[in-house]
Amino acid sequence: MSALPAPTWAPAVPPDPRTVRLVLVSECAAPVTDDDYGGSPDSAYDASTVLAFRAAGLPIESTADLAGHGVHLTTVLRYPKQEARVPAAEIRAATAELATELAGFPSAVAWLLMGDVAIAAANQIARDRTGRRLIPAGSTYRIRGGDYRLDSIRLFPSYLQAGPAWFIERSKRQMIAEDIAAALDLAGIARSD
Repeated sequence: MSALPAPTWAPAVPPDPRTVRLVLVSECAAPVTDDDYGGSPDSAYDASTVLAFRAAGLPIESTADLAGHGVHLTTVLRYPKQEARVPAAEIRAATAELATELAGFPSAVAWLLMGDVAIAAANQIARDRTGRRLIPAGSTYRIRGGDYRLDSIRLFPSYLQAGPAWFIERSKRQMIAEDIAAALDLAGIARSD
C-alpha cells in the first residue's frame, strides 16, 4: 500500500487519559471537515453521536459532555474514505496509529467498534498482539453482543453511528443504542433509564 492520505482530522487529547473508561472508534473522518467530531457547532458526527448516546440513556447535550463522562471519540482513518469499501491494506496501515492512541488509555474497559472498518482495525490490533483475530467474520447483526476481549478490554462490534448513517434504519439505531448502553454499563457510566 502506498502512503495514506494526509489526515484531515485528529482526535481530541483528553487532559487526563486515565479518566477515559470507554472509547468509541468510528470508521473515518467526515467528508466535510465541519462535520467531524468537534468540527463545528453543527457537526453531523457530533449531532448523530449525541443522539445515539441519548438513545442509550445517557442524558448529554454535546460530545464535550461525553468526554466529561469518560468517553473518548476517535476514528480508524484520520481522513475521509476514498471509496465505499476500504481496502484491508489501508486499514492495516492506519491501525498502528490507532493502536498507539488506544494504548494511552490505561483505564479503558471497553471499545465501541462502530462499523466494519473499526471492527477490522480491532481485529488487526488483536492479530498484532495475539496472532489471531478476536471478532469472527460475519454480518454485524450476527456478531454484535458476543463477549470479545483483548486483555481486559471488552470489544463491542456495532453499526456506524456517525453522520447520516445514524438516520438510515430504525432497527440499526435500536441496535446501536443497545450496544452503547451495554458498553456504558460495563464502564460504570450511569445512564438515566
